[in-house]
Amino acid sequence: MQQKRLFSSRASLVLIWCHVITALEVPLDLPQPPTITRQSPKNYIVDPRENIVIQCEAKGKPQPSFTWTRNGTHFDTEKDPLVTMKLNSGTLEINIMNGGKAESYEGEYQCTAKNDRGTAVSNVIVIRQSRSPLWTKEKIEPILIQQGMPLVLPCKPPRGLPPPLIFWMDNYFQRLPQNGRVSQGLNGDLYFSNVQPQDTRDFYICYARFNLTQTIHQKQPISLKVLTNSPVDSRPPTLLTPSGQTSNKTVLKDEVLLLECIAEGLPTPEIRWNKEGAELPSNRVFYENFNKTLRIIGVSEEDSGKYRCSAQNSRGSIHHVIKVIVKAAPYWITKPENLVLSPGDDGTLICRTHGNPAPSITWLINGVAIELAPNDPSRVVDGDTVIFTKVHERASAVFQCNASNIYGYVLANAFVNVLAERPRILSSEKVYQVIANRPALLHCKSFGSPVPNIEWFKGVQSSILHGSDYVFHYNGTLEVPVAQKDSSGTYTCIARNKLGTDQKIIQLEVKDPTMIISQPEYRVVQRYGSASFECKFKHDPTLLAEVMWLKNNSELPMDERYTFEKERLTIKNITENDKGMYTCVANTTLDSASASAELSVVDRPDPPTDLELTDRLGTSLQLSWVPGDDNNSPITEFIIECEDAIHEPGVWHVFSKVSGTQATATLTLSPYVNYSFRVIAVNEIGRSDHSESSESYMTKSAEPYTNPSGIKGIGTEPDNLVITWKPMKGFDANGPGLQYKVSWRQKDADEDWTSVIVANVSKYIVSGTPTFVPYEIKVQALNDLGYAPEAAVVIGHSGEDLPMVAPSNVEVDVINTTLAKVRWESVPLTSIRGHLQGYRVYYWKALNKTNRNRRHIEKWMLPFAGNRTHGMLPGLQPNTNYFLNVRVVNGKGEGPSSKDKYFETPEGVPSVAFLHIAHRTPDSLTLSWSPPVHPNGVLTQYTLKYQSINATHELSPPVEITIPANETSYILKNLVQNTRYKFYFNAHTAVGPGSQSTQEAITAMDEADSFFATSTVMYTVHPTHFRAQPVIPLIKNITAAETSAVVVWNFENVDTKLFVKYVELNKEDWKEETINGTRSAFVLKGLSPGTSYKVQVYSDDHTDLYSEETFQTGPAMASRQVDIATQGWFIGLMCAVALLILVLLIVCFIRRNKGGKYPVKEKEDAHADPEIQPMKEDDGTFGEYSDAEDHKPLKKGSRTPSDRTVKKEDSDDSLVDYGEGVNGQFNEDGSFIGQYSGKKEKEPVEGNESSEAPSPVNAMNSFV
Repeated sequence: MQQKRLFSSRASLVLIWCHVITALEVPLDLPQPPTITRQSPKNYIVDPRENIVIQCEAKGKPQPSFTWTRNGTHFDTEKDPLVTMKLNSGTLEINIMNGGKAESYEGEYQCTAKNDRGTAVSNVIVIRQSRSPLWTKEKIEPILIQQGMPLVLPCKPPRGLPPPLIFWMDNYFQRLPQNGRVSQGLNGDLYFSNVQPQDTRDFYICYARFNLTQTIHQKQPISLKVLTNSPVDSRPPTLLTPSGQTSNKTVLKDEVLLLECIAEGLPTPEIRWNKEGAELPSNRVFYENFNKTLRIIGVSEEDSGKYRCSAQNSRGSIHHVIKVIVKAAPYWITKPENLVLSPGDDGTLICRTHGNPAPSITWLINGVAIELAPNDPSRVVDGDTVIFTKVHERASAVFQCNASNIYGYVLANAFVNVLAERPRILSSEKVYQVIANRPALLHCKSFGSPVPNIEWFKGVQSSILHGSDYVFHYNGTLEVPVAQKDSSGTYTCIARNKLGTDQKIIQLEVKDPTMIISQPEYRVVQRYGSASFECKFKHDPTLLAEVMWLKNNSELPMDERYTFEKERLTIKNITENDKGMYTCVANTTLDSASASAELSVVDRPDPPTDLELTDRLGTSLQLSWVPGDDNNSPITEFIIECEDAIHEPGVWHVFSKVSGTQATATLTLSPYVNYSFRVIAVNEIGRSDHSESSESYMTKSAEPYTNPSGIKGIGTEPDNLVITWKPMKGFDANGPGLQYKVSWRQKDADEDWTSVIVANVSKYIVSGTPTFVPYEIKVQALNDLGYAPEAAVVIGHSGEDLPMVAPSNVEVDVINTTLAKVRWESVPLTSIRGHLQGYRVYYWKALNKTNRNRRHIEKWMLPFAGNRTHGMLPGLQPNTNYFLNVRVVNGKGEGPSSKDKYFETPEGVPSVAFLHIAHRTPDSLTLSWSPPVHPNGVLTQYTLKYQSINATHELSPPVEITIPANETSYILKNLVQNTRYKFYFNAHTAVGPGSQSTQEAITAMDEADSFFATSTVMYTVHPTHFRAQPVIPLIKNITAAETSAVVVWNFENVDTKLFVKYVELNKEDWKEETINGTRSAFVLKGLSPGTSYKVQVYSDDHTDLYSEETFQTGPAMASRQVDIATQGWFIGLMCAVALLILVLLIVCFIRRNKGGKYPVKEKEDAHADPEIQPMKEDDGTFGEYSDAEDHKPLKKGSRTPSDRTVKKEDSDDSLVDYGEGVNGQFNEDGSFIGQYSGKKEKEPVEGNESSEAPSPVNAMNSFV
């Protein structure tokens, strides 16, 4: 649109229109010459099965009349009953359906529209009937051709109108596959660069499809057989089309340029294109038909030049140059347009065109050559221009400009209408709404002759608009370049000419723009997932707004998977079809705002297709394929799998892997394999399904390339040698008749090889060999074509036999009570008769009075690997007599044992003897115990110490009693009524005291209370002792009171957590406590008296393994206090209380100071029990007895080891001296072998650390 921006001072400015307006629309109520508005195309091909409609529409005032010419002469439509003309129109309809023939109406038609102001003519319309002829019948002989030769199958379709679409199919109506080797040319022929056996086919059929008549015709089938008896060698490329080294091609401007190069050769050549001296237009060029066709659209003069196509393979190359010449049918530079002139005005009609060759210009007036028209002095023709000067009222006419050359013509009608008309404003809009900061266009379209002048005003009473704030267009439109809110208001448009004026009032409203304030974001979703896009916007409140979503700039399909919530779009169950660009569009009546985000749907790739085997050269070929869709995740690699239909039919192996950017692979093959291949694509999401398998390819046979692997020679009997190997797979056989040549000879002996040929097996047994002799062995593969390369030699041994000699000079050194060292002399290697595996030490207890009657003597065994001469025996029992012997071991078994060697372990201290309170009276307590489970020697005596505890938890001086070893109970008499006592109990051997047990009890209050004299009940659990550390904590005993119980267990793993669970029998509400692994006892509190409980102990290392026991709490004890308020003497006594109360307070004070805290500090060396003498953290001294402290863990200090501890200076042997662990045998009672682990029993120690579990009785002080 032409426009003029006016810049001037504040002076008034009026826009003056020029007298000539282009593309002027004259109101239809005014007189005007005809104007053609619709016509049929110049070349009109009609369907003979339908009526022919030739369009010709025109407007004018008065209404034009229409006539037609046919082939240059008048066509009288009224005389032909099959031809009708529409009312008030020039459109013709020829009724072919009622017996007419379309070919009778072929020809050149031209329409004329005429009224009293002029005559307009249409283009010359050429009517031609569509034709779809059949192929001429011909006899086509079958084609026999040698493999590798080039071939062209001719199509030669019939010349139809319009030309048909050509394609090749088989007899099943399936399109023939095409590729770089086989493709169809532009002329329809089928070109083979080199034929292959898979091209053999009985039916090659060329089809021609005529789209206008919707018919398909076919050529006679062509039979092709490819001979393979004498394949052709590889050769360089030659061109099948075009021929020669150069050729020419002429193309018209704006049409499509098609260049073609098809070459033959072996291997198949590749085609490349380039333009000499220039680059190909990347935005208009396309490579088609496997790079054999170059397509350029929208051809222009700059596309002229020389184009080179090159064909190349491994044997050479060839090229062809095509010279392209671009011609042009006439086209418009300046097209003549209608003129409206007032009488006396001047004007021009311009008809400017271009073409190659240059077009010739011809002017006509009212359809008649202007040279033949009456002379008019106001009109002058100057080449492509008609000049009008001071026209008169009768000068109205229609002028035609025709520009033509050999490639076509263009025709334009332009009228000159001479009128005298006052102004009229044609625009109808009264209110304009625009968005702020955008241009506002206020239209004031007018008509008048002479052309009116346009003036614009703003407001009711204002001056004419002027200045740089506005743009005044020649068509009368006022433009506000950047509309603001203050631009709103009333505007007035006035049109003036010498015949009058017209005006119009227009309202301008400026609105706020619509804006996206939250854009949707890019989404990557795996198939079957969901995605959401959010889009928030704001808009002018006076405008209605709505949000719509587009996919790839189109409306979303109707699908229940799409859900809309306010400004959110959610897509569920996403598939591959959902990928694309999603756009949120916020629309108002004036503007819109949009934002887009891409949805990528990723998935594993589609399988490759179109597998092809080419370049078959014996044991190699090239495999090519077409990659499937990568589903938006790039393909990283292709996996090539193969199947051998001979050796492993149906089994696919990974043959090779190539980069995801490749679509071909050169494969090296094995002989005598019937190969089929398939390809799998891989991306980050996963693997595709495998492709369809390729055709099979059989390689020729050859001798084996390799020999079997995994060769071993191991005898199974003393007199044989078993030779084994891993059989070769079919891929390695290389031919039929796979066998093995097995050879052997004794090593270091001057012997020839002994050989035997065996079938496809995996072992051979040589009999009659010496015992355990080294042999040289080799296994060589062979088939019907020959032997594999010489096999490598492997050393094997004939069978082993049991060792013949026992170890000698066996000696035992006793280290301590639980550890001994065994020494022996190794046997000669020649007597082992096999591979030495090591030595085994068997040991057992000597028979004594306790085990003399056993039917089976329990023995233990420790293995020692390698050629050893000593070892350590841990876990022995103190004070025990043992025998042992040693045996050598090879792969066959054990040799004879050495002489039995006797040794004794020294006496040790006994284990703990648990003390029980059997009965109590007001002045006595009956104590009982059982001998230690492990006396570890001869018991000499028991030591019992006890102390009384007063109401303030102060301890009396300890009393010590020695009890003979044969006693199991003891009665303590002359005790104080209703007083708590604490006891310490040890068993002794000649070595010293054993581990100490503690217990507490209270004497009865009166005789009636003696029935409940026992305050605790002890449940003793007989644990299973392990030579190695037990894997679970094993409950040793349970001491139960009325409302509590102490559970004691064995477990040495301090690096784990322990758990104690307990519950009433026949209930399920388990309670659980977490305990540090360093503890070996725990107090269960809050139990019900006289109730049976179940308790479990386990570690966090083995939560599914636990030790479980049951126990019962004691009955509720009678009250130890007498309710003195019910005594008769209490009333009298109360009278004296007031007098005696002062005396009682003094007595209590004196007793507190004299009999208070027991000074245990000076006795800590003799009585070092940490439970009654807890260590103060601040100064390390022992304080007073405190019942509350009994349950707290003691601080660790030094531990003085007993003589049973294995110290570094006692033995220099490493851990390997202890053998290779226990061999898993069990004792007669079911306990694990090695029940004496060698760890010392815990015993009282000097210092501030307890050597045993917390005392059950001590732990119960708080419950009494």
